Amino acid sequence: MTNISTYEQLGRAVIELEAAAVGALAERVDVNFAKACKLIVKAEGRVVVVGMGKSGHIGGKIAATLASTGTPAFFVHPGEASHGDLGMITQGDVVLAISNSGETGEILTILPIIKRMKVALIAMTGNAESSLGRQADVVIDIRVEKEACPLNLAPTSSTTAALAMGDALAVALYKSRGFTEEDFARSHPGGQLGRRLLLYVSDIMHHGDDIPLVTEDASLRAALLEITSKGLGMTGVIDAQHRLCGIYTDGDLRRTLNQGIDVYSAKITDVMTRNPTTTRADRLAAEIVQLMQSKSINGLFVVDEDNRVVGALNMHDLLRAGIM
Repeated sequence: MTNISTYEQLGRAVIELEAAAVGALAERVDVNFAKACKLIVKAEGRVVVVGMGKSGHIGGKIAATLASTGTPAFFVHPGEASHGDLGMITQGDVVLAISNSGETGEILTILPIIKRMKVALIAMTGNAESSLGRQADVVIDIRVEKEACPLNLAPTSSTTAALAMGDALAVALYKSRGFTEEDFARSHPGGQLGRRLLLYVSDIMHHGDDIPLVTEDASLRAALLEITSKGLGMTGVIDAQHRLCGIYTDGDLRRTLNQGIDVYSAKITDVMTRNPTTTRADRLAAEIVQLMQSKSINGLFVVDEDNRVVGALNMHDLLRAGIM
């Protein structure tokens, strides 16, 4: 029975072999790699990735990475391509074919059709002199010395190398296209980065009657009722022109009680905080998190260029929106 130390040794050996395989790829990011990038950038269509078996799984991931970083791409199973899915490939596309041996039958079967359509073909293979390599417009070399499999049979080092080269291709392309964080966010609206870069204050603030507000002539008691009814832990104080002149919060109430002020007789202008921190509706919600943390406040009002209140939000709104 295999003991614990043997399992550890076997695991380390695999990692070391695959790391060496990936490390060797750096020298092969050469003129052919650059030509492949130029073919894709100049293409009017999309990148169509094909691959069988384990190479197919890697191809699916490469296509997804390309698509999410500014290069329209999708995966086509070469076996299905012979039965109708070739219609997904059109003039102006670029085909990225992945095959370690370069002799994958399902891929070779569709090559004549691809060539007849004058679709550019990039081969990602471990054998540049293979049938696939000879028919390709550009060959990206992903050969490995040996698989991490003890029998040198199961695709291990070779698939890791293909995956790493695919990442290199995707990153080189998005850098050359000037792909930005905002572009990435638009491709990932459900992720945290997407929420951080796509959500504005106007998207999450409370509007209209949901904004807690009292006028300057209001009593402290009326202000407390407004805080309770609107549930934001604060109320704004506005003048006759609807301009914000102060704020009163749950925290202010505790300080008011500590000072012994009669909450039934006091006016809101006697206890409110004047010139409170505010924001505009067109600011990114993520910026407001930093603003509120730096000011040690839990809520603020949104105003226009004339300091008129148009919205309100607090930390709970930011949490619900997934910004924090």
